[in-house]
Amino acid sequence: MPDDTLRTRIDTSKPHSARFWNYFVGGKDNYEVDREIGDQIKSIFPGLVDVAVTSRRFLGRAVGYLAGEQGVRQFLDIGTGLPTADNTHEVAQRVAPDARIVYVDNDPIVLAHANALLTSTPEGRTAYLDADLYDPEAVLEAAAGTLDLSRPVGLMILNTLGHVADHEQARELVRRLMAGLPSGSHLVISDSTATSEGMIAASEAYNASGAVPYYVRTVEEIAGFFDGLELVEPGVVRVPEWRAGAEGVGVVAVDAFCGVGRKP
Repeated sequence: MPDDTLRTRIDTSKPHSARFWNYFVGGKDNYEVDREIGDQIKSIFPGLVDVAVTSRRFLGRAVGYLAGEQGVRQFLDIGTGLPTADNTHEVAQRVAPDARIVYVDNDPIVLAHANALLTSTPEGRTAYLDADLYDPEAVLEAAAGTLDLSRPVGLMILNTLGHVADHEQARELVRRLMAGLPSGSHLVISDSTATSEGMIAASEAYNASGAVPYYVRTVEEIAGFFDGLELVEPGVVRVPEWRAGAEGVGVVAVDAFCGVGRKP
């Protein structure tokens, strides 16, 4: 349970993106205000539930690919969100028990649940940083307490960059983070996109609710985050289409795109 300091930072009077997302993926860590806006948005655009579910599955495939096929043993997960099933460390350590994972979020509701993210295999290690995406160098410095930043890292930024209103600022934050990681590191991104009227309407309704706004972008803007990196096949695609295999059969098109890029 959160301590008194955390309690004062948790606002249950307005919807909250981590709790809202948690509701959509079937979690229990949400409040009535989150469920109300969730149900409102479901009525406007039911497809957002598919975005939430398929984005979570993409996390599993991307981490599995990096740990299994690329030999990545370190992960930096920024914008962690609330823990559910198959968190980054669980996926990575199933493949590679010695994997190390650092979660980063500056949200009190996420911090209050951080202990659920701090389990680890005996061979590996997990850590949680109460830190801010807007200060990449401080994030990297703190992460270096757990990760060896001279060795490749999988940088995970899933469904988070939409909170940065200005696209060029978001690109610069990603660039600064990747600048602190060595060759062979990978960037993993997924975000909702302005690819249907329904998604745009859902974003507008969410932003009008009093929650911290989330801005949907074009596919071209998502692709721009990977400038200077080597895109892993199949490139920047809809979330269910990224190396899904049989898992992707029959999955509806969703308004969320993703990609994985390798630093040369």
